[in-house]
Amino acid sequence: MESIMRLLTLFLICFLATVDATADMFRVGAATSVITPDPLLPVSGGLGAPGPVKEKRGELTARAIVFQRGDTSVAVACLDLLGFPAVLGNQVRAAVDRIPSENILIGATHGHSSPDVYAFPDGRGGHTGSLEYIRTVVTKTAETINTAIDNLQPASIRIATGEAKGKIAYNYYAPQLFDPRMSVIQAEKADGRKIVTLVNYAVHPEVLGADAGILSPDLVGPLYDQLESDTGGMAIFMNGALGGMVTADNRDFERIRDPQKGYWHDDRTWEECLRIGELMASEALRIIRDAPLQADPGLSCMSLDVRFPVDSELIWAVVKQSPLRYPHNDDYSINTRINLLNLGNSQILTIPGEALPNIGFYLKRNMKGEHNLLFGLTNDAFGYILTKVDFNSFSRYDYVSQTSLGEETAEILIEQSLELIRNSLQPDTVK
Repeated sequence: MESIMRLLTLFLICFLATVDATADMFRVGAATSVITPDPLLPVSGGLGAPGPVKEKRGELTARAIVFQRGDTSVAVACLDLLGFPAVLGNQVRAAVDRIPSENILIGATHGHSSPDVYAFPDGRGGHTGSLEYIRTVVTKTAETINTAIDNLQPASIRIATGEAKGKIAYNYYAPQLFDPRMSVIQAEKADGRKIVTLVNYAVHPEVLGADAGILSPDLVGPLYDQLESDTGGMAIFMNGALGGMVTADNRDFERIRDPQKGYWHDDRTWEECLRIGELMASEALRIIRDAPLQADPGLSCMSLDVRFPVDSELIWAVVKQSPLRYPHNDDYSINTRINLLNLGNSQILTIPGEALPNIGFYLKRNMKGEHNLLFGLTNDAFGYILTKVDFNSFSRYDYVSQTSLGEETAEILIEQSLELIRNSLQPDTVK
C-alpha cells in the first residue's frame, strides 16, 4: 500500500509539473474574416464625399493574431480600412472577454479604397458612412479575435528587420524621407509549418486611390495572397510611420508631370498593386529567412491613456457631429491609448495616427529591442502627427497640418511614449 501511495504521489508531482509547464508555454493563434460589403459601398480616402464604386479587386479582411504566455494574452488585429477609431475599437474589445481590453491592439492598413467607417459628417446634417456596415465590421472583428483565441497552439517565433529593396515606397513630399526598414514576425509550429507572418512597414496603400471606382485592399491584398501562398500560414500587415506623405511608389518614370518639381504620373492599376504587394512579400521572406528561432519568447504588454488637445476645427467637427458619438472632453480634447509590447527580442509601440517619418526614426532609436516596430493607426486613427516645429510652418505641410489634431500632438506622443519605454522591461536577447 505504501509503495502504491509513493507511485501515486510521484505521478501527481509529474502531472502537476507538466500542467504548469504547459500553462506557461508560448502559444499563437491566428484568424481572418472577410469584411467586403455586399452590395459594394462607395470608398473613402478621407474627409469629403466618398467615390462611387463599380467593381472590386480582392477582398477586404479583418485579421487577428493572439500571443499568449502564462497569464499574459495580447491580441493584434488589423482591418483593410482607412482607419478604425477607438469608439469602434472599444465596441470590439467589449465583445472579447478572454483578453484584457488594454491588451487588444486594433489597427488599420489605411487603404484608400474601402468604405468610410468614421461616419464623417457631410456638412448637411448627415454623414458619409453606412452604420449597418460599421456594425457588421465591429461584429466580425470581435469574432475574428475570438477565433484566433480558439486557434491558440504551441509556437515559436522568428523576428527580423532589414531594408526592403526595390520600388515599393517613397515620400511624395521629399522622396528619400522615409524609413526603408521592414520588420517581420513569423510564428511557426514545432514541425516548422507557419502559423502567421506579420509584416511591419510604412506605406500608404493608395495605388488605386478613392477615385478609381474600385473597392479593394489595394497592395495589401496581393501581399497577403503571395505570403500565404509561399508560407501556408496567414499573413497580416501593420503599417508604420507613414505620414507626410510616405506612399506607394507607383510613379511611371516614362510619364513626367512636372520636371521642375520631379513629379511623375502615377500608375493606378491593379497590376501595379500586384507588383508592389508581391515584391513586399518576397522582401519579407528574404528578411526573415535566416532569423534565429525563439522557442520560448517573453511576452509583456503595457498601456497608457493619453490626452490630446484638439485644435483642428475640422477634426473637432468629426468628433462632435459623427453619429458614432466619439468620446471627448469638454476642454476640446480626446483621450486615447498607446501600447508598448515586448515580444521576444522585439519591442512594439503603437501610434494612434499617421506619424511623420522623423518621429518614427526618433522613437525607434530610443526603444529597447533588438527589433523595434511601430504600429501606426493603431488603437485610434485621428489624422497626421507632426512635430511642433513642422506644424503649419511651410506650404508643403499645409494639408497635414489641417488634418492633424494640433501642434502639440507629436510632443505629447513622444513624451508619453518615452515614458512607457523607460518603464518597460528589457526585451529578450537572442544570441
